[in-house]
Amino acid sequence: MAGKFDVLGGLKGHFHFAEKKGYSGVAVYSRHEPSDVLVGYQSEEFDPEGRYLELRFDTPARKHSIISAYFPSGSSGEERQQAKFRFLDEFYPHLLQLKAQRDFILCGDINIAHQEIDLKNWKGNRKNSGFLPEERAWMTRLLGEGALVDVYRKLHPSTTDECYTWWSNRGQAYAKNVGWRLDYHLATEALARGAQSAEIYKDVKFSDHAPITVKYAW
Repeated sequence: MAGKFDVLGGLKGHFHFAEKKGYSGVAVYSRHEPSDVLVGYQSEEFDPEGRYLELRFDTPARKHSIISAYFPSGSSGEERQQAKFRFLDEFYPHLLQLKAQRDFILCGDINIAHQEIDLKNWKGNRKNSGFLPEERAWMTRLLGEGALVDVYRKLHPSTTDECYTWWSNRGQAYAKNVGWRLDYHLATEALARGAQSAEIYKDVKFSDHAPITVKYAW
């Protein structure tokens, strides 16, 4: 389900809602009118879950996209973990095909902590969704063979405790900063070169996630 409306401050919001009310969804707000808006990535299984929105900004000199994506979580059980693996299997070739056509920045909840420095309790989570070897290998492949750039890690290659973007609601995880880095900017190399700064906004607690903001200059 798609949606669009104007909001205060000159921003226009575009949305991809899940068919199941209150389940999931993604959005992009922009001051500039996109040349095209793609809702979903032609996935029979996952488009109804509201997981992909792409705004294209094309000029004669450049073709680039801003993507909001929400990867499935497998933490609720084996059935959803297998769904997550299916999503990763079909999403990888989509990103490679898109990369062959245009530059893009993918922003969103990837639901994967890639490296040991990306979560506090990595030893205790090696068999848990979000830090499984198969998920981490998928990220390694995307950043290696796929040649996408983890923009936060490009700018902060060794940051640990300050990099987290998600905390469990259990056991005072937020107060103790027992977190995970699950939210990313993944960019093609040409756009990643313009990244100047990246920060995790923690001044106000919105939810169990904290926003990641990146400043680009092109």
